Amino acid sequence: MNSAERFLQDFHQRRPGTTPPAFSGLSLPGRGSSYDMLAATLATARPGAQLLDLGCGDGFLLDLLARQYPAARLVGVDMSTTELQAARARLGERSMLLNERAQSLSLATDSVDAVVSHLALMLMSDIEQVLAEVHRVLARGGQLSAIVGRSFLLGEPGQRYLQAFRAAAQRDRLAPLPLVDPRTQSPSGWQELLARHYRDVQFEELDLEWTPTFEEFWNSLGETYDLDRLTPATCTLMKDELHGAMQPLLRTDGTLLTGWGLLLIQARAA
Repeated sequence: MNSAERFLQDFHQRRPGTTPPAFSGLSLPGRGSSYDMLAATLATARPGAQLLDLGCGDGFLLDLLARQYPAARLVGVDMSTTELQAARARLGERSMLLNERAQSLSLATDSVDAVVSHLALMLMSDIEQVLAEVHRVLARGGQLSAIVGRSFLLGEPGQRYLQAFRAAAQRDRLAPLPLVDPRTQSPSGWQELLARHYRDVQFEELDLEWTPTFEEFWNSLGETYDLDRLTPATCTLMKDELHGAMQPLLRTDGTLLTGWGLLLIQARAA
């Protein structure tokens, strides 16, 4: 386990369930949230199919799958015991939950019909081993569907946030913490990663609009990896600086126009 993975494990042990509140309320017209769009990719799954949520967190996506595909057999995997406790409370007996790393799954070879992952796959260390392990447990022709990050905070609010965070990181002398493999930052990189074990690879860029007030903006980002690494004093100073920088961007209703750039990946096990 490298330093990035240790940080992620510690963060989710302390702060379970941070992702669904940030993304479940954002949607595309006629398609719903990123969770809904991910679930929709399984519409052709056979009754009784075994579906695996990789990096299932607090079980939000599994709960959605349980309601949409009641005949499916659901499995969730996460390396955080705190996230899995929240998932058990949410799901009861509707899913098998495993405290495991994606790099080494206990599931049998060819035992899974489809694997889904929401904003987790790109954060997994040794991504090539993860994708090989997913391929191992997938039945031939089985489906991999993942929502991954593409652009952090769209538009000018994102640029001003990054400027403020870089200044804050310098104040706290934060050491670099590479959380993702650079190849997971572009479709071409994903194509390279998936080429060995997968076919029929498809990508769709998704821009989810978000119009928060400044306080909503700041409070939501307070649940992210970046701000978690700052000292409280630096965090307070960054908020003050960012508040000033965002004032010219506020719309007449007091909100900011920004959003999240995501990428929907679909592929089949070769």
